[in-house]
Amino acid sequence: MDLPFVYHPDYVVPLPPGHRFPMEKFRRLYQTLLADGVASASQFHQPEAPPQEWIELVHTPEYIRDYCEGTLDAKAQRRIGLPWSPALVQRTCIAVGGTILTARLALEHGLACNTAGGTHHAFPSYGSGFCIFNDLAIAARVIQQQGLAQKVLIVDLDVHQGDGTAFIFQDDPTVFTFSMHCEVNFPGTKQTSDLDVPLPVGMEDEEYLQTLAKYLPDLLSGFQPDLVLYDAGVDPHSGDRLGKLALSDRGLFCREMQVLSTCAAQGYPVACVIGGGYGDDFEALVYRHSLLHRAASEVYSSSGIKSLRF
Repeated sequence: MDLPFVYHPDYVVPLPPGHRFPMEKFRRLYQTLLADGVASASQFHQPEAPPQEWIELVHTPEYIRDYCEGTLDAKAQRRIGLPWSPALVQRTCIAVGGTILTARLALEHGLACNTAGGTHHAFPSYGSGFCIFNDLAIAARVIQQQGLAQKVLIVDLDVHQGDGTAFIFQDDPTVFTFSMHCEVNFPGTKQTSDLDVPLPVGMEDEEYLQTLAKYLPDLLSGFQPDLVLYDAGVDPHSGDRLGKLALSDRGLFCREMQVLSTCAAQGYPVACVIGGGYGDDFEALVYRHSLLHRAASEVYSSSGIKSLRF
């Protein structure tokens, strides 16, 4: 069975010219994976929008209604940072469905990768930092509700703390939140994850990878999750506009190999989302995101993946 990837054409909607969120990257990532032979068309699975009751496992009915109907007040809309449209509502829901599908496929195959997702700044009653609904949290809750997994580990390596996710699961021992992020960066007010590892500005490849190696294996063996949700943000890259860390392409690829091979070696299924990335060089940004899928293809084709406990 081929490694499953998840994509939907609705992952991309028009934004005003000059908007700093690189919306087109999702389509270009899909095209790049096909063009470079990382994936074939048959490996892609297309998600559906989830029923509202699944989103309500994390978000308040009032917030869901106000966002979907376009009646959020101006301040709440500015906090999200994306101009409202019916197409963006559809995109938001489809992307959540994509991460839920990725989680299901990971439990079935041992590993699966979305080509979007990682909206970890969304809180139960409001959105923030380009994040509207928290796909990681919703996927964890849906998978638990459906009895597919009991314990979920969220490994968040986006350069920004996963504050919304940390808040949502702060009193839930069945979901462990691990965030390794730049200390001096958005959000200004941090939440308390189960494990926060704040990193100094300018950290480079080797120190970053050594720091990750210090925590991840023990975390897996200590918590023993039924599923790992991995937010593989590429904004720790030295060329990222919003990052403040200094990883190279090689460093990012090594990080992806490290996370996925460590999980595979211990037998834990991993569902991956691509997280943040905001470089000025659009093609370079898309390539950085593709490193996750390239690494996943290598790990999946190795013998280690066959030992997964799914």
